[in-house]
Amino acid sequence: MTDPKNYAAVAMQLAAHSIEKTPDKAGARAQMLAMIGDIETKIRSATIFIQQYAGTPVKLAVLPEYLLTSYPGRISIPDFADKAALEIDGPEYEALGAMAQKLGMFIAGNAYEVDANFPGLYFQACFIIGPSGDVVLRYRRLNSMFAPTPHDVWSKYLDIYGLDGVFPVAKTEIGNLAAIASEEILYPEIARALALRGAEVFAHSSSEIGSPLDTPKDIGKRARAQENMAYVISANTAGIEGTTLPLASADGNSMIVDYKGRVMSESNSGETFTAFADIDLGALRATRRKPAMTNFLARQRLELFAATYSELSVQKADGLIQDNEIRSANRDYFLRTQEQTIERMIKDGLI
Repeated sequence: MTDPKNYAAVAMQLAAHSIEKTPDKAGARAQMLAMIGDIETKIRSATIFIQQYAGTPVKLAVLPEYLLTSYPGRISIPDFADKAALEIDGPEYEALGAMAQKLGMFIAGNAYEVDANFPGLYFQACFIIGPSGDVVLRYRRLNSMFAPTPHDVWSKYLDIYGLDGVFPVAKTEIGNLAAIASEEILYPEIARALALRGAEVFAHSSSEIGSPLDTPKDIGKRARAQENMAYVISANTAGIEGTTLPLASADGNSMIVDYKGRVMSESNSGETFTAFADIDLGALRATRRKPAMTNFLARQRLELFAATYSELSVQKADGLIQDNEIRSANRDYFLRTQEQTIERMIKDGLI
């Protein structure tokens, strides 16, 4: 494995645009495509400034969570899938690929997308597109409160994509890249599974409350970086336009955290590129390869925990598969499922 030269990464803090008020599918798609052109302009301007200011070329830009559409809100799962979810080979991904190709860099982001293998559903997906314009990584969010995940159709999903498709890591010229979606930064198992597959840089697309106080996600970003000896590039939305929420309800605190858990840069509120920093993979790899008490990856004893994880089941897998068919679901279904899980955990004396 050759050590690439240092490069800069940037967390682009941009406002998400809801498609809720667009009149129809055509209007939603037109809004999304127009927004991609605007994003390209902002990334280009930001990367030129960063290289002139700091002297290091920008090779990775991370975009916020659901930037093109905002969250589904009360729109039903099938209706949102039709109106706003991206097709894997659709025009939105084609436009994003063209953007990455023109900018000559890796673009990481997050969107809702449909999969022909799972009709009627959508998944929240994190993607990384390379300078070639091709999607080099696609990760589907595994923990969600009100939306389907691969775990809800687990047996079929594994048959199609395998475990490497559940926890993908892209080995690229700028390092081994992985993606973490939004609140999943609070689930240490996800980051650890990716790190054990070689991930060195986590692209974290988020839409969260910014605060001068330490938020749970801010603590999670530093913890996941430190315990996995990996960089975290976390991009938050700069508010969400087109909803009834106050604009800045999810704004600020985009950051880059190094492999020792130290915040290297952090944004204030509003649209900005000020969370950028150099990524030193050579130093990260040297630290991972050095015998020391601080080498948390090499000191893992995974067999200690295997039995506990295999014996217990909290959220049940395959909840959306019934008689080998994919069943319909809505927000109320996921809420009821969590209520039943809590009742079962109380009964079993787990909580």
